[in-house]
Amino acid sequence: MILQYFLKKENKQKIYSDEVYIKIVDLSRDLLNNNDFFTIKNYRSSFEIISIITIFYLKNFKELKIKDYDKVNEHIINNLVKDLDNSLRENGIGDMSIGKYVKSYVKKFYYRLSKLDIILNDLNNHDFHKYLEELKIIKQNKTHNVLIKLMHIYKEIHNSLSVNKNVLNY
Repeated sequence: MILQYFLKKENKQKIYSDEVYIKIVDLSRDLLNNNDFFTIKNYRSSFEIISIITIFYLKNFKELKIKDYDKVNEHIINNLVKDLDNSLRENGIGDMSIGKYVKSYVKKFYYRLSKLDIILNDLNNHDFHKYLEELKIIKQNKTHNVLIKLMHIYKEIHNSLSVNKNVLNY
């Protein structure tokens, strides 16, 4: 009975999306902590970078038509929301207002998703540069460096998913 639960397709998708979310967090942490690109390293800058890299994955799963990409993307977004909830609680937001904060961050995420979806369709570096400047979390003279780093991450994600597209048997 328990074995049947582990063999379900949905559980394999969830396990895979959990692994992807861990990669997203690791990539974000590396970008934030191993560079002097950011004016301040706080919750907001962390949210922005995690959002961007999450969007990179969501976009690539959809673009490459990875098997059951819609369900995998849904699990990744669920992980993001759970992570937001947990981090906000750790930062002292109480039970009574946590829903309001999570909702506002989820709205911000979907707004960024809509903006970056258009920018990434054309891989328009000028628009992406402008988008990064508008975030106001990057030192003024470092925006181009962040752009190059993020585009490199985007292409790495695309290439690794392209190569492993047929191997993904969750």
